[in-house]
Amino acid sequence: MCRSRFASSFFLRCEMASGTRKGSMAASRDGFLSFKTDLDSSGPKNKRKKRLNKNKKKSWNKHSDVHDVEEFLEDVRLQERTLGGLISEKPDDNLFFVDAGDERRDSKLDKDKPLQVDVILQPDSRIPTPTDGLVSSEKPDGSRRRKDKPLRIDLILQPDSRVPAPKDVLAHQIPNAKKLRLIAQRAQQLEAHGVVPRRQRLLQARLQRSLAGKGKTNKPAANNDPQRGFYDLWSGAVPETADPWYLQQTKKMLVKRPARLNVKPSTLPAVEVPAPGASYNPDFLSHQALLLQGHEIELKKQKAELRLERQLAFPKEQIATRESAFQEEVEGLIEESDDEGPHDEYTPLYHAASGEKKTERQRKWERQLREREKRWKALRQARDRQQQLFRLRSLKAEVLQQEETTGRRQEARRAKKLEEESLPRRLGKLKYQEPDLDLQLSSEMAGSLRRLKPEGSILKDRFKSLQKRNLIEPRERAKFVRKHKLKYVEKRAFKEVTV
Repeated sequence: MCRSRFASSFFLRCEMASGTRKGSMAASRDGFLSFKTDLDSSGPKNKRKKRLNKNKKKSWNKHSDVHDVEEFLEDVRLQERTLGGLISEKPDDNLFFVDAGDERRDSKLDKDKPLQVDVILQPDSRIPTPTDGLVSSEKPDGSRRRKDKPLRIDLILQPDSRVPAPKDVLAHQIPNAKKLRLIAQRAQQLEAHGVVPRRQRLLQARLQRSLAGKGKTNKPAANNDPQRGFYDLWSGAVPETADPWYLQQTKKMLVKRPARLNVKPSTLPAVEVPAPGASYNPDFLSHQALLLQGHEIELKKQKAELRLERQLAFPKEQIATRESAFQEEVEGLIEESDDEGPHDEYTPLYHAASGEKKTERQRKWERQLREREKRWKALRQARDRQQQLFRLRSLKAEVLQQEETTGRRQEARRAKKLEEESLPRRLGKLKYQEPDLDLQLSSEMAGSLRRLKPEGSILKDRFKSLQKRNLIEPRERAKFVRKHKLKYVEKRAFKEVTV
């Protein structure tokens, strides 16, 4: 394994950047490696920070030190320009290469040839340094060589801080490490003695029960029951099970439909068969029955209109006549004499209660009366209870008659409820109105289908059927209400016309 020129300089610069104060911004990012080597190490290490007032924007621009942030961003831009990205994000293959030790290549290489980095670092001046004789030594063959001395760049990149780097204790800590270690040791001891943990025993027992088909009950087990059999949901084979949870999750069993949704809102059929008299060529009796039905409907409408007119008509007693008009004109002019006798101005409507105080004898007499009445009521109730023992037969007959009456009322109520099921209910603010009966008079009858005139509308018939079967509420067409009144304006062309 050997380093490339970039890798060696990269590690040297990293050592220097880790020990400088100005590399704090780079060190704040985990995994960031600085690329710049000209970090300013001048200045005091432990310089006390000034306490300045920064509650205004003017103070922010004046006293804020963003030198380390600018250096960090400059280093990032330098890495992106030179290397195409950050060093910390580069893979090891781009930074290092493995020397496979090829014999053919090694034979061609000059083993005594120095490295390129050493050639670059050698001084170009031909003037020997004054300390050459002090740092040099003789080779075994009599020639002289340089003493192994660390390079200047290595000395610069060495950390100058004597404070060791703090250890990241939290990176090596594990929550509940002692407890987990004790549990693992206990499990190892039990496994050495051949003891199977309880959880594994339960899982094995469930697997054996599911394979053997044991433990099946009529009532399905709960989902959180540990004794419940399990199955592989992702297996290709379909498990032979009647588990409702499995059938529901795999969409093989639908959700239970509420019972109230199965009850039809009306017993009427969806399509009602019209009367025989509505045919294009009906017999005489069927057609007359249909005409009678339409006649009765019209009579009901006419009676309702007449009743409304009677209720709204002005009463005849209040119609003005000549006598009533003259009486109103002379009213108040003629003084009517009262033939009644004189009466007091103030007649009391009630007699004032006397303010006399009751005597002890009166109170005692009232108390005796109340006690006597109470004893008489108790005696009468006891006599009535005794008399009821002799009329058991009549009481039994009364009970039977009451039960029969109750049964007849229940039957009538049940029959009325069955009739109401076929009638339209009140679902909204409007009542259901029967559509007009489609019929033709005898003079309008057509002898063939060619001359038959269509009547009614299929769309209206279906809409009324939905209302009659209580599927939708009765509705009426929304009325157009004009928001603003119409404003009539004469146009200029109309004004210009003169006659």
